[in-house]
Amino acid sequence: MRVEISVRRERDPTVTTNSSTSSSDTAASTPPTPAQGAVMHIGEVAARTELSLRSLRHWEEVGLLKPSGRTDGGFRLYTAADVEKILVIRRMKPLGFTLDEMKAAMTDIETLADAGADAAARDSARARLSATQQDAVVRRQKLVVQLAMADEFLDLISDRPV
Repeated sequence: MRVEISVRRERDPTVTTNSSTSSSDTAASTPPTPAQGAVMHIGEVAARTELSLRSLRHWEEVGLLKPSGRTDGGFRLYTAADVEKILVIRRMKPLGFTLDEMKAAMTDIETLADAGADAAARDSARARLSATQQDAVVRRQKLVVQLAMADEFLDLISDRPV
């Protein structure tokens, strides 16, 4: 026997979410869905991701990441999925990727996660991400070399009398 349960969720009038419109549009849409989980304000997200409020705001301004919604008062609301995207961006940052490179990688990741994306788009995204991964390996190796040099420097100055 199959039993279906329907849960009706009332719209929270204090929450609006982003649609595919630009940040200058003022049209409100539906709140984050239950599948997106609880929402967090920017301060909680900053604490969880160890990023500054300024970085999160800047990433929104340049189109790198949009919060899932806003309160009627304009406060940003983030979901767990948003935090995961932020963590991907944060991991790319020390490797020296530009904002445009990070945007492209995030777009490709979203394309691969989109079940509705056509095969050609998915193949292109997969190829670009593979190239990004190879680039990241090279960038990481350069950081390893720099870290070794820093360790050598610390050893040199620690052997000297002060």
